[in-house]
Amino acid sequence: MREGEGPRQILEVGPGTGAVTARLVEVLQPSDRLTLVELNDEFVEHLKTRFAAEPTFQAVSNRTELVHCRLEELPGNGCYDRIISGLPLNNFASADVEQILAVFGRLLKAGGILSFFEYIAIRRVKQVISGRAERQRLREIGRMLGDLFAQRQIRCDAVWPNVTPAWVHHVRFAEAGAIESRPAAVG
Repeated sequence: MREGEGPRQILEVGPGTGAVTARLVEVLQPSDRLTLVELNDEFVEHLKTRFAAEPTFQAVSNRTELVHCRLEELPGNGCYDRIISGLPLNNFASADVEQILAVFGRLLKAGGILSFFEYIAIRRVKQVISGRAERQRLREIGRMLGDLFAQRQIRCDAVWPNVTPAWVHHVRFAEAGAIESRPAAVG
């Protein structure tokens, strides 16, 4: 995860129980700062317990902030070098995905990298078994993510051992700001 020298501001969005957080705290450099934003009350309490009880979490607790709020409520502009998101974008309304992507753009510094996962072929599978409205929602999300990948993706990793295999997308925001978006297709 090392992209350069100097301190990094890292944001993890939707850390849940801390599966990815556990890896982040292992690779955090002494000058890095980690912010976690989590909305779920139970996950927040679970993470607090991990930072109080587990040695690897305790070792970075003075450089970590756990924020209990919605991502959209997180203040700041261009303040993070790296965002790691565990949000399941394919489960949200398309307007919410558009807003989340805009917030990522607002929070990332110019040159910052957003990394997030999605289960391999999940949109295609859901479209086969879903009704018309759900298929339309998934097409809109696919279009937004397709635009993001076309404009900014720098790498995509497959994680085959994951139970449901997943893609991890890495996109660079060369300049701060939201992605450009095409109007949604009708039909």
